[in-house]
Amino acid sequence: MKCSLCGRNAVYNRRYTGTFLCDRCLARSVERKFQRTISENKLIEAGERIAVAVSGGKDSTTCMHLLAEHCERKNCELVAVTIDEGISGYREHGLRAARKNAGLLGVEHKVISFKEELGATLDEIVGLVKERGTGFGACTYCGVLRRSLLNRAARELGADKLATAHNLDDEAQAIMLNYVRSDLARLYRLGPSYPARKGFVPRIKPFREIPEKEVALYAMIKGIEVDSSECPHVGGIHVEIRDFINSLEENHPNSKFMILRTFDKIKANMAQVPSEFGDKRCGKCGEPTAASICRACGLLEGLGIEIGAENCNLGKNSAT
Repeated sequence: MKCSLCGRNAVYNRRYTGTFLCDRCLARSVERKFQRTISENKLIEAGERIAVAVSGGKDSTTCMHLLAEHCERKNCELVAVTIDEGISGYREHGLRAARKNAGLLGVEHKVISFKEELGATLDEIVGLVKERGTGFGACTYCGVLRRSLLNRAARELGADKLATAHNLDDEAQAIMLNYVRSDLARLYRLGPSYPARKGFVPRIKPFREIPEKEVALYAMIKGIEVDSSECPHVGGIHVEIRDFINSLEENHPNSKFMILRTFDKIKANMAQVPSEFGDKRCGKCGEPTAASICRACGLLEGLGIEIGAENCNLGKNSAT
């Protein structure tokens, strides 16, 4: 099969547009979508300091590579942040890939540890969850705690923005998950960027319009070394929604884009949705929250893990 754009041998069937693409045209398309998302949504301004969350997987590592090139052109600073959750047999591979790629790009790299910051690894947290039967899955603890540590790290590093590599698949899944949970506050927060709020570093998502499969192919085409292993704790409703959307896309190409487009239209009429954020400070860790304690501390407290501002070692972590 030949490329629909240039006539070279095709490597990818882009079913949602009915076209075939060669390696060069696919790579250019990914790069154009990345740049267009940044430009149209004004995600990055010249001279800003950008923190990028890097796990070592295909999405975040590829995002770091494209951001490094973009920041060099736009006279921006880039720093990478990796959260080490402490998942035995899994996270060490991602850390290795993150370190190697940051080194190749000359990007400052910080590693933040669950164990050092929270007093327990995710493996240990999952063990406590099973013992106590809290009703929350590993992904809930990981997601909430990772987001909290990423925000703290970006703030400590003086970042103007925090970039995450959420791709089209991630966004479609997050939209559907919040529909199912009827969580309007979190649904409203979804988008190419989060508005600035006191205590929170604004987040940006330059991969929001790029399907996961195309990010993976781009990494392969460009020879980017990534960690392809899957977290052993993944499961629950997140996987069910992922599989449902993938099945929908397989039978009805363009479904993921339609989920995203429809949400963006709805969001324009959601301005009155109450925010989960407030001007209070968590009574335990000092992070901004709408309640007396933040959700991260609330989850840890339920497991008997105490963390206070005086125990935070974030500013003491060294570059890798």
